[in-house]
Amino acid sequence: MVLLDLSLYPLGEGESVSSYVAKCLDVIDRSGLDYQSHSMGTTIEGEFDQVMDVVRDCFNALAADCHRIEGTITLDYRKGRTGGLAAKLASTERVLGREVKK
Repeated sequence: MVLLDLSLYPLGEGESVSSYVAKCLDVIDRSGLDYQSHSMGTTIEGEFDQVMDVVRDCFNALAADCHRIEGTITLDYRKGRTGGLAAKLASTERVLGREVKK
């Protein structure tokens, strides 16, 4: 399984880009994959081809209206592991001995 952290946004479309972020979140949500959104992007969990398809679909959703797109992708692959989206944070919380702000 892969955890992929994605942040895509248009350049030159004004100060607020929430409508473009919403387009990507819609694509991600409709993919059926597990995900968690955060203030600077979204982490998606799935097989490599699945998460890369979501990246492509998000890009295409923005490219339909935007002349310039910037973004970052961070990928974490761990063979044979599922449920990494929740497990990574839970592991850190066990080490801390408390929950962290979500």
